[in-house]
Amino acid sequence: MTTATTRRGERQISPVFVGILAVTAVTGWATWTGFAEQPGIAVFLFVTAAWIVSLCLHEYAHARTALHGGDITVGAKGYLTLNPLKYTHALLSIVLPVLFVIMGGIGLPGGAVFIERNRIRGRWRHSLISAAGPLTNVLFAAVCTAPFWLGALDGVPLEFRFALAFLALLQVTAALLNFLPVPGLDGYGVIEPWLSYTVKRQVEPFAPFGLLFVFALLWLPSVNGAFFDVIDSIMRALDVDDFSRYCGEAHYRFWQDTPEICSFGS
Repeated sequence: MTTATTRRGERQISPVFVGILAVTAVTGWATWTGFAEQPGIAVFLFVTAAWIVSLCLHEYAHARTALHGGDITVGAKGYLTLNPLKYTHALLSIVLPVLFVIMGGIGLPGGAVFIERNRIRGRWRHSLISAAGPLTNVLFAAVCTAPFWLGALDGVPLEFRFALAFLALLQVTAALLNFLPVPGLDGYGVIEPWLSYTVKRQVEPFAPFGLLFVFALLWLPSVNGAFFDVIDSIMRALDVDDFSRYCGEAHYRFWQDTPEICSFGS
């Protein structure tokens, strides 16, 4: 098997990732139990840590799929350790997505792992490698929203319910943005293997600017409104109510005054 060509140490989970998981668990417990004196801080730390975990899993999914597709170099690059510091663009993969969550409450697709595409054989494998990352966000969103669409919210503390709703919103926005067929994003990576050589050569120079182009479009009120209409439709289909999402974001921004409608559960 392909995985046999990677050393054991190249596949061991990084202590950095274990530490992030620990922060997620502790702050999740604090949010659930109301242990924190200021619930907003617990929500902020829990959502941020869980968001970073999802970013690591997103990149791991790309790397692991590439490994099975034929790129045996991903192990030596540290991509299989879930260590965010090993990514080719740690700033794009971790720092900027976290900043965008803090500033705008939107899941920014990160930059990432460098796959040696010449080692991959078959167009379907190339497409699957690109799709693996955002599909991880889809799975993460399904887990976060499970209590909502399963009707299992009885006994779930409000702060934790709010945090899950906001975290799910980040995963849905990240998945939707990543699946856009725009050069530089995973959605384009899915369809690229099926395009002609001429088209790929013409599009290639625009790849570094794809994400900037998307966010420039999102500044347009009409595009922004249409985008979040789609997000709202998806969240409602998952039975995540607007109130929980709104209050989740309000509690996340603990440095701002929490609306009175959201503070009764604190």
